[in-house]
Amino acid sequence: MPKLLQLSSLAALILVALALPATAQSVSTDKLHELEGVQVDEHLGAQVDLDLRFTAEDGYQHSLREYFSSGRPVILNLVYYTCPMLCNLVLNGQVAALRKIDWTPGKEYEIVTISIDPTENYAIARSKKATYLASYERPAPGWHFLTDYNGAVARLASQVGFNYKLDDRTGQYAHAAVIFVLTPEGKVSRYLYGINFKPFDVRLALVEAAKEKFGASFESFLLYCFHYDPAAKSYTLFARNIMRIGGLFTLLILGLILLRLWRRDRAPSTHIMVNAK
Repeated sequence: MPKLLQLSSLAALILVALALPATAQSVSTDKLHELEGVQVDEHLGAQVDLDLRFTAEDGYQHSLREYFSSGRPVILNLVYYTCPMLCNLVLNGQVAALRKIDWTPGKEYEIVTISIDPTENYAIARSKKATYLASYERPAPGWHFLTDYNGAVARLASQVGFNYKLDDRTGQYAHAAVIFVLTPEGKVSRYLYGINFKPFDVRLALVEAAKEKFGASFESFLLYCFHYDPAAKSYTLFARNIMRIGGLFTLLILGLILLRLWRRDRAPSTHIMVNAK
């Protein structure tokens, strides 16, 4: 009897599958085709071409090198300004995280936001910049909004492994939700995914990208305790280093105890003399 039930259930599933409308199957296939080739291939340590030129919000062409000349780490965004949803969610999430960090774009780090749509011009970039600086709610002289120039954005996207695709039917781009953190020399240091970014992750990613700038600061100490976990896509406690720190503290406490005992043993004894009468 149980075997008959299993056969009946299997037959029912087959009938349901066969009964699905052909249009639904077509939509599913079309959707998969649209997303084909849209992914991020991580190129950690790759050097981007800093001589690539883009049109900035001021209407003039600038080389990427100008935004790395300060010796600061750089957050790179590859979006497009007329995106109806995902790009805005990524930038909104970035702003929400940066507002909780007491660092300033243009002082501790730079932000370079570039449109992947070659049809967008500097006027659109200028408008987008005004919108996001108002949302950031404090001065950000180091946040730059650029547009494509002579196909430079496609070359830059290839160098960081950002694969996107234009849907000719809708005129929209299919792309991943990710921000890139680059070193002051223009090398890819970290990929942060999603539309909600943890301020702690963004802060440590910036420190990791420019260790020499932050030196022996508290952030560098945190980086010793936390390592980026690709599976969790976040910075997590690094157990081995935590154990090392715990061992050092144990040795320090033990050393202080032994030092105190040694000093007590070396202290001169005090004898009270009692004169007998």
